Amino acid sequence: MGLDSNITKQLKDKYNAIDQDLEDHLEGLLYSKPISYWDYIQTDALLNLQLPRTHFPDEMVFIIYHQVTELLFKMILTEIEQLAKAENLETETFTDKIMRISRYFDVLTSSFSIMKDGMNIEQYNKFRQTLIPASGFQSAQYRKIEFASTALINLIDKRFRDTIDRNSSYENAFEHLYWQAAGKDYKTGKKSYTLTAFEERYKEEFIRFTKFYYKNNLWAKFKSLPQKAQQNKALIKAMRHYDFTVNIKWVMAHYNTANHYLNIGGKTAEATGGSEWVKYMHPKYQKRIFFPELWTTKEIEAWGTNI
Repeated sequence: MGLDSNITKQLKDKYNAIDQDLEDHLEGLLYSKPISYWDYIQTDALLNLQLPRTHFPDEMVFIIYHQVTELLFKMILTEIEQLAKAENLETETFTDKIMRISRYFDVLTSSFSIMKDGMNIEQYNKFRQTLIPASGFQSAQYRKIEFASTALINLIDKRFRDTIDRNSSYENAFEHLYWQAAGKDYKTGKKSYTLTAFEERYKEEFIRFTKFYYKNNLWAKFKSLPQKAQQNKALIKAMRHYDFTVNIKWVMAHYNTANHYLNIGGKTAEATGGSEWVKYMHPKYQKRIFFPELWTTKEIEAWGTNI
């Protein structure tokens, strides 16, 4: 059976569009190897990315769990980027994407049981000592998810949110982001090594990223929709669901897992990065809300308290 003439024409059109010769590409097929699952997924590379620092078996659980989390973060950022770059967004498409992202966070939330109930506490509190000064707040992808979800003002430390100049430079705003509290003494202004190293690695990248998402974050895209679309009940419900899922359900699952391992004998242990993790992490302190205009004053006041 010969090659379908319609397919041949489509292939010619495809390669002509980029000034390529179809015959050259067809000849390349003669020499290419058939694709396999392990080559496509890069299984060997993936399974060799775990490098424990101790001999404790449960450290492998800890490493793989965080790597899986980062892969899910990448999936989330891919979905948000599609919305950010889309033109003439349809309400149904927006709603579908928001719910898809929420489902990724649902997986992240439920998966914390792997960490909470799947590691030996004694092993954890030994191998974690080798992780100092690394900290979970150094997840650059999670920081990007926040930048891509909401207006920058909503990520400012609650202590400064009402007084900071909303037209402040990115540099100044960056210094007042809520997660700076995880690595800065606000009385002295001194930053921990954990925060300093994080900024040296990612600050310039974050500022570039934030400049794009200033007008393209999820909230900005929502506000760019026609007024009728902004009143769509299904979309509003999806936005609220995403906000609650990320900033309460997922955060609290993280908080409860940390509390399980770090609240020892009624005494709260310091995080590996040296952060005051309770006040940094618990939603009732920072009241991180991506879409505050979609919540009532009463709901905002009670944010993170009825859990």
